Amino acid sequence: MSSDLESRKRRLLFRASHRGTKEADIMIGSFVERNIATMSEADVAWFERFLEENDVDIMAWMIGRQEPPAHYHGPIMDAMRRLDYLPVNR
Repeated sequence: MSSDLESRKRRLLFRASHRGTKEADIMIGSFVERNIATMSEADVAWFERFLEENDVDIMAWMIGRQEPPAHYHGPIMDAMRRLDYLPVNR
């Protein structure tokens, strides 16, 4: 993996985990943390654009309360909507 892609992944993980609200940090950050190792350069670019969106909208798309814009439809959004990556405290 190129050092540029590795740097972008580190920035992406930080941005996904430091959104400004605990809920967004957990939802978005947990997904990226679980999947960052297997993300391609195209996936990273998708997520970099995605994280420019408002957290309230992102979380609504993730839980299915709102339909995401068509340009976010696809396998990453499908995986995010499964919510199987969220930590569960018991």
